[in-house]
Amino acid sequence: MVSMPEMASEVDQTRPSIARVYDYLLGGKDNYAADRAVGDHFKVNLPGSVAIAHTNRAALTRAVRDIAAHTGIRQFLDMGSGLPTADNVHQVAQRHAPGSRVVYVDIDPIVLAHGRALLEENELTRVIQADVRDPEAIRHHPDTTALIDFDQPVAVILSAILHHVNDDEDPGAIVRYWRDQVPSGSHVFISHFRSGANAETAEAEAKLQETFGRGRWRTDDELRALFDGLELLEPGVVTCASWRPDPEDGMSRIGEEQREPGVWEQLIAAGLGRKP
Repeated sequence: MVSMPEMASEVDQTRPSIARVYDYLLGGKDNYAADRAVGDHFKVNLPGSVAIAHTNRAALTRAVRDIAAHTGIRQFLDMGSGLPTADNVHQVAQRHAPGSRVVYVDIDPIVLAHGRALLEENELTRVIQADVRDPEAIRHHPDTTALIDFDQPVAVILSAILHHVNDDEDPGAIVRYWRDQVPSGSHVFISHFRSGANAETAEAEAKLQETFGRGRWRTDDELRALFDGLELLEPGVVTCASWRPDPEDGMSRIGEEQREPGVWEQLIAAGLGRKP
């Protein structure tokens, strides 16, 4: 296995990475000065925007917990997984359903190196380097086929990744590919930047496009369209803060009085679909 120092020497540390900026915003330490400069723009010039990263991560944790605890699904494919943090998908899934198998996918070589080092003693987990826009390569990767049985239900995780796929790259086609690859009973979790048609949305989107050439806020109708052919489960596509919240989050369950999400919390939404 390539060590972290060796892998880091192969990375252009002057170019920010989406995964490493996200790591920085979540309080991680696997990032470089270029990543922190982008993260600091959000922290300083768009105060409160870090809530997007945190509320998204919390919704992902709840989704994996609910899938593992209540559906019988025991295999997870997490695309655009980013750098390891607390309560990663395999930790949450295996806590509620021991024996759950997880394949992480990310294009960043640092994610590959760090993930493999962290998971080298977990035989039920793999990390592969691949591009979410190349689903065939992910589907047929040896580590994917070693752990994921596509004849059995799969949880496909697309958390905070499709908003980095531009319109001409057809994010809907990525979801449809995986919908067609997995059997009935499989679940697809998507979280995505949600357009607020406000100054905050415009400025955040402009910064990501300037830095990475990608980063697209989409409307509620566009987000619901990503679940085409899937049964959209309760509570539908809603802000991450409102998606199946825990009482300790200060948000009540659907049908009860809810705290209104803050302006930044409203700019990321989530939904869970089930393949009929």
